[in-house]
Amino acid sequence: MSRLLFVCICALMFVPQVSEGLPAGEPTDSKSAANGPAVVHWLSDYAQAVATAKSRGKMLMVYFCTPGGEAPCNRFRAETLSDPEVGRLLADFVCVQVELEAKITTHVDGQERTITILEHRAFQEMLGRPGIAIIDYAHREAPYYKRVVSTFPITDQLWYTPEKMQIILRLPPGTLTQRTLIYAVRTHVERPRSTEGKLCSNLTKEASEHSEYQAKIRRQGHHFWETRFQRITGRLPGGLVASEVCAESWPGERLVEAAIECVRSWRFSSGHWSAVRARHDVFGYDMKLGSNGVWYATGIFGQRR
Repeated sequence: MSRLLFVCICALMFVPQVSEGLPAGEPTDSKSAANGPAVVHWLSDYAQAVATAKSRGKMLMVYFCTPGGEAPCNRFRAETLSDPEVGRLLADFVCVQVELEAKITTHVDGQERTITILEHRAFQEMLGRPGIAIIDYAHREAPYYKRVVSTFPITDQLWYTPEKMQIILRLPPGTLTQRTLIYAVRTHVERPRSTEGKLCSNLTKEASEHSEYQAKIRRQGHHFWETRFQRITGRLPGGLVASEVCAESWPGERLVEAAIECVRSWRFSSGHWSAVRARHDVFGYDMKLGSNGVWYATGIFGQRR
């Protein structure tokens, strides 16, 4: 069964919030040495890290690892986190290393409970695995402020090289699903250029709403594109014209692998791929999960006639 539909290119056509109220510790931050490689100072107390990131308005990078740093954690630290360019980028984050079984006190159904941090619903896409998560404490006015905006578990299929980690640390502000799909586009082996332009809040909103609609009806497609095309194009600056791509994952895939699969699906359609690989003035991406276990992805672009 084909999982791709035609692409309309021509002009005629929760992430739960992380618990608050955590005690603040002595502020410690990542910083660069004046005349040398970046020095990343890793905190070991999650509550302290949250308080530090929140007070300083920084992104919080959480590294979940096994006790004692057993494989694959030792390999990830040695091959990826110790990379000089990764270290330079991490200097702009508050960084904390958290063991898989580390606990936190939170409120569940109005009651105070102590739970394993990794079992909090905010980290459900970590799959209980080692890996990295990012929480946004930098964009106070955004709807994703204080929310998990990246989850990259280490699995048998998912590994993050220094190059991929650099892409993760350079992702534009956005929600968990938006950033994950942009990551999948940017890490594709052919390096498509559709995310090189300006991330447009209007197009991101449109992509989110259309992905939500596809997930609701559990059917991929450019539904009502003729109407949406007129509305979207009318809101674009400088005579830009809207175009759109849609895709769906296989049932049961989790977020990161589903995003990668959607981009892979676009690659198998010349029409879709011509849009995804091209550079556009503005772009927006998002994906949503349907009740059938399928993720529905949308990319919308603004291009010159």
